Amino acid sequence: MKIRKRLLRGIAGIFAGVCALSLSKNMAMAASVNVATSLADFNQGAAQILDSLEYAEDNEAAIPAKGDVGDAAEEEEPPSGLVMADVVNSLNVREEPSTDASKVGFLYADCGGEILETTEGWTKIKSGNLVGWCSNDYLLFGEDAQELADSVGHAWATIEADALRVRKSPSDDAGVYGLVKKGDVIETNIDKNTDEWLSIEFEGYEGFISAEYVDIEFKVDTGETIEEVNERKKREKAERAKLIANLGPVAIDTTDDVLLAALIQCESGNQPYEGQLAVGAVVMNRVRSGAYPNTVAGVIYASGQFGPAGSGKVEAQVAAGVKDSCLQAAHAAINGDTNVGTATHFKRVGAHEGIEIGAHVFW
Repeated sequence: MKIRKRLLRGIAGIFAGVCALSLSKNMAMAASVNVATSLADFNQGAAQILDSLEYAEDNEAAIPAKGDVGDAAEEEEPPSGLVMADVVNSLNVREEPSTDASKVGFLYADCGGEILETTEGWTKIKSGNLVGWCSNDYLLFGEDAQELADSVGHAWATIEADALRVRKSPSDDAGVYGLVKKGDVIETNIDKNTDEWLSIEFEGYEGFISAEYVDIEFKVDTGETIEEVNERKKREKAERAKLIANLGPVAIDTTDDVLLAALIQCESGNQPYEGQLAVGAVVMNRVRSGAYPNTVAGVIYASGQFGPAGSGKVEAQVAAGVKDSCLQAAHAAINGDTNVGTATHFKRVGAHEGIEIGAHVFW
């Protein structure tokens, strides 16, 4: 199993020689933030110590050089560490550290980034392609940021073999649910992974794939530039048009129902109705919260959040048709029904504390 060590520019602190976390230098090309400390969870034994650091070149946080005293020369170190949005509604990211400055984009709940520069009351961050200033009043730093990232982040396995069997248990002798193909990106449960096997969700069941032929990354969502927001809205419109074309004479006001039902079926099609409603309620809680995109499509297709949306399985399910129970759950959730309160997240049981319904836990 190959695990990418994507290093954050700068280190949040050095304790007994252990580097806290890191992000990739090519974050601008990624759809989400990689948190390197979480990679240690993929391995058994002692914690890994990252062996290289990369610093941003455009920051000037000067500190005394290690070992220097008195008037000795200073070496420049940038501000460092992971930063996470701490918002109920979306957080404006501005061109300059002022509420009067132009907005360049937005951070939503669960979005993270890397610190580039700090000034009184403001932090300049990089989150995906978004670079700008945020008020410190709406940010988390240090351990608080790391704790949130570990809670809301996702571990994604990219299949590198031409085809890989999904086993019913972690054994070469176990039965097979089906196959995943090269290039598929699937969420994996870190807590149940071993050196040889990865736990994944496959068509609503827990399955296991060989760890030898995958590449794993741990990610949290990133913000959006103004341009990306506009582009996303165009994509949502195009996806809506495709759904209507796939389904024939379907009224446009029912498209969100079908799209949500397809996601529900992909995520919890084999679960009881209560579990299907809970998944739908999570999506609609996000739509209504103001801390996420404010459309069903925007929430479903947000980067790094719902694996079936990113892999094309939602569209395939729409084309194939959705189960009556999933469509019923979608209608109910859109109309405001919830059996998980205001929960905005879910994972497999055992991955987090919360409300357990069937195979999932909601919080």
